[in-house]
Amino acid sequence: MPIATIKTFKGALTNEQKVELHRRFADLMVEIEGKGNEEFRKFVILAIEEEEPINLAIGGVGATEDIMKRITSK
Repeated sequence: MPIATIKTFKGALTNEQKVELHRRFADLMVEIEGKGNEEFRKFVILAIEEEEPINLAIGGVGATEDIMKRITSK
């Protein structure tokens, strides 16, 4: 049973992107670990954790407003 957690900045992903990420991760795990067996899909767990920018840093630098605008601009 694969279990994965992805951490990202709060607001970096839209709900649609999260749905797509869940689907693609499950597809990949079915292909690799499940060897193509679609029954394996029901055992794939992916958690997306969103962190407040203040809690994370990029290259040792806190996530500034400018950095967040670049990350979340769509």
